[in-house]
Amino acid sequence: MFSFNGSTFLNNTLCGVSKQSSQRKISAPSVVVASVSSNGIPADRNVSVLMRDNAPSSSPSQSRVTEIEPASTVGGGVEDVYGEDTATEDQYITPWTLTVASGYPLLRDPHYNKGLAFTVKERDAHFLRGLLPPVVVSQELQVKKMMANMRQYQVPLQRYMAMMDLQERNERLFYKLLIENVEELLPVVYTPTVGEACQKYGSIFRQPQGLFISLNEKGRILEVLRNWPEKKIQVIVVTDGERILGLGDLGCQGMGIPVGKLSLYSALGGIRPSACLPVTIDVGTNNEQLLNDEFYIGLRRRRATGQEYAELLDEFMNAVKQNYGEKVLIQFEDFANHNAFDLLAKYGTTHLVFNDDIQGTASVVLSGLITALNLVGGTLADHRFLFLGAGEAGTGIAELIALEISKQTNVPVEEARKKIFLVDSKGLIVKSRVEMLQHFKRPWAHEHEPVRTLLDAVKVIKPTILIGSSGAGRTFTKEVVEAMSALNEKPVILSLSNPTSQSECTAEEAYTWSEGRAIFASGSPFSPVEYNGKFYASGQANNAYIFPGLGLGLIISGAIRVHDDILLAASEALAEQVSQENLDKGLIYPPFSNIRKISAQIAARVAAKAYELGLATRLPQPENLEKYAESCMYSPNYRNYR
Repeated sequence: MFSFNGSTFLNNTLCGVSKQSSQRKISAPSVVVASVSSNGIPADRNVSVLMRDNAPSSSPSQSRVTEIEPASTVGGGVEDVYGEDTATEDQYITPWTLTVASGYPLLRDPHYNKGLAFTVKERDAHFLRGLLPPVVVSQELQVKKMMANMRQYQVPLQRYMAMMDLQERNERLFYKLLIENVEELLPVVYTPTVGEACQKYGSIFRQPQGLFISLNEKGRILEVLRNWPEKKIQVIVVTDGERILGLGDLGCQGMGIPVGKLSLYSALGGIRPSACLPVTIDVGTNNEQLLNDEFYIGLRRRRATGQEYAELLDEFMNAVKQNYGEKVLIQFEDFANHNAFDLLAKYGTTHLVFNDDIQGTASVVLSGLITALNLVGGTLADHRFLFLGAGEAGTGIAELIALEISKQTNVPVEEARKKIFLVDSKGLIVKSRVEMLQHFKRPWAHEHEPVRTLLDAVKVIKPTILIGSSGAGRTFTKEVVEAMSALNEKPVILSLSNPTSQSECTAEEAYTWSEGRAIFASGSPFSPVEYNGKFYASGQANNAYIFPGLGLGLIISGAIRVHDDILLAASEALAEQVSQENLDKGLIYPPFSNIRKISAQIAARVAAKAYELGLATRLPQPENLEKYAESCMYSPNYRNYR
């Protein structure tokens, strides 16, 4: 098995190296310089060094392209084949690379490395004898060892860095570890720890895990995409870093978010890691602290806006479609409100796009609300909703709730919106403010007297369900929770903002201030709470319940667009996975321990809806979509090598 610039060759011979070479000592080869593209086809870029035996050429057509002078040697008589040691410091050298998936390079290739799990036969076949200790261990023992090591770290960021190191050296072990310990490691590879990782990304940066496309690449983005070694991309997660979680503008250092999201696409949704591409669009940052940080890795300039920004994003979107086709899923992540809605509206009709902050959050929250009805009674139309926060998440959730109410009651969506109220930084969104509102807030401006504070809004609106998506920590005060509890026997309180420090209230606060009556879920995980001798386990309204299965469903159906009905189907599928046992514990989401099965079921429902809407292109439709989804899921188990 050979690999040139990321491409794998399963041939037993290569460039004159015979099958018997694995059984005998090969003399130092001569070097032939050839121009090979990243997919192994001769081209004028991505030059590699190819090897062949020292046997003399038998014909002029086999003459060497470039010959290295044997006299050019360094200490020990080793040929300076790359010319690096004989060149002076002011001379240019060519960064030759020789990548053969055998021997030492194999141990440094994260796609194929198995560490101590290489069998004796594989060690002989791939020149690994002596490069590893003699013991051979199973992948299961490696998982056990890694978890023991992971639990020794007391600082979450250390665990994050250890996981990223593992991903960079042994990809399959990384995903095996994450899948089998998802409830423990999900907060490590994603929120809340990923927030701190993004804040310190410049300091902990070791090697790139995705594509960085900056204003410097304007006019050359297609070329940049072609620099990525994998060619069959199915999912792209892209951010411009302007609104990372609840932490604000982190610029280029927001790359931790696409990397983390795509790790979950593979671990939870079963999408091959090689089919995933993390992208950061670097248009500068308005974060003065980062601009003055000597370790900052992005452009040191203020953010581009207006036409300059729009042209770069448009070039990116067109280049993605040209390079990967129209069925590649592009997930927008952590864009600021003023860009997120515009990008979704602009490209939603021409590309397969999805905004997790708007649509993913909405889908997972709607699922939780559907489940909560089993505990509080009634239908969605029977309840009144009050939001703190009217940005991407808040308005996205509100709109999907209105769509579901409209679907269930056959009333216009405009009528359904009247049951939903939003509070932003200036108070309740009402008609008298409409001229000053951003366009995505205007549908929520109801006829009502102005209300300045959240507490006053609770008192006058009398909501049964309170949802926080403000990104402002500790805004669900004791007075607010007590007011909700006075109005409702079982108040539904969702504190969705991430990371933990930005959560509107903690699980302990919600249960204590409501005297144990609240139905509570949060965006970040909280430990179980004891109140009056009873333990309360809160649910986590984590987008990871939805987007991996959604992405898998879109891929297996060959969908070309994301329709609102597809999001509703995903919400309903997730709600059906909550058991009576979960409900008895007050949980409105199923445990993450079964997330791969949940993702397959969501994928099946998403794919079915895509076929129903005529958006699927993969024909004919499989008879059993759930089994088909499971059969398509990536397995992290080690493969046997020839």
